[in-house]
Amino acid sequence: MTLRNSRSSTRWTWAHRSPPPRAIASALHGETISNSLPGDYVSITRKEPVGVVGAIIPWNGLLIASIWKIGPALATGCAVVLKPAEEAPLTPLRLAELCQESGVPPGVVNVVPGFGETAGAALASHPDVDKVAFTGSHMTGQSIVRASAGNLKRVSFELGGKSPDIVFADADMDQAVPGAGMAVFANSGQICSAGTRLFVEKKIDEEFTNRVAAFNKSLRISDGSDPETQVGPLVSEEQLTRVTGYLNIGRQEGARPLSEGERLTDGALSKSYFIPPTVFADVRDDMRIAQEEIFGPVISAISFTDIEEVIERGNRTQFGLGSGVWTRDVGKAHRLAKAIRAGSVCINCYQAMDPAVPFGGYKMSG
Repeated sequence: MTLRNSRSSTRWTWAHRSPPPRAIASALHGETISNSLPGDYVSITRKEPVGVVGAIIPWNGLLIASIWKIGPALATGCAVVLKPAEEAPLTPLRLAELCQESGVPPGVVNVVPGFGETAGAALASHPDVDKVAFTGSHMTGQSIVRASAGNLKRVSFELGGKSPDIVFADADMDQAVPGAGMAVFANSGQICSAGTRLFVEKKIDEEFTNRVAAFNKSLRISDGSDPETQVGPLVSEEQLTRVTGYLNIGRQEGARPLSEGERLTDGALSKSYFIPPTVFADVRDDMRIAQEEIFGPVISAISFTDIEEVIERGNRTQFGLGSGVWTRDVGKAHRLAKAIRAGSVCINCYQAMDPAVPFGGYKMSG
């Protein structure tokens, strides 16, 4: 749980000393355990490398996803075979070159570009791969589980999400409005833990959702070469088709768009796949835009009346990756942090992720 003071931008943290980065690998060690057997027995555990790690990553955060996979494997003495998403293999390939230049021995870090149904499937089923670490959709995660059965390799998953971001009437509105907006609009909504289900207490529902819709219109939409860019394009035409399809579904299901979600075609924006940040109001839990991962800059705003209701409805999803709570009530924040079935619960902030903090989920989120 990440806590932040609701009256300022100061994050609460504990001051402590950590080993320098170069010492982390040598700090991994086993334990000496007192043995309950009669006699002078002592049990010693030793941590050993699991072996060859097959790492499969998506296209939405290539550099950090590659580092998250490669770093722990190298620190524990494992070799890595990294399969990047077919849409964007160049960043991982450049990272592998830098690994070579820095002195990583040949054959320790390997990058194998290719399609999921060929290169990815071969990696997941290969008898010489001892572990698969996968980030991507839950459907692909299920196929990797099946493919791993041959040698019962270990698997770890970071899959999809439909995360609840819960705003109570006592929240700091000036903090919660941009916080809830960027919980989805960052990276154009192409983040697995994005807070796409925005639960707003009924007392402030209309005011808050309208303020988020107004906030999204203030964001600068441009390409990544512009340092002032706040919302960039979707990754591909395929993703554009997916997101615009869900925008149409939302309208057909009766959700009310507070801002138009049509592809932007003005000037230079016409050369890529830009969708403006969109907020849907009057969303019901049974709508597809409230249950299925869109992976675009789309918020589904849902009204609630009390804490018991929002706990039940917030957990009413097949996913359980991220979540957020906005309130000045510390007791309420702790209660929600325990009750929401999600791997991460952010209090008065969102996407405050430190690589040193565990990141995982429940249910179909892996």
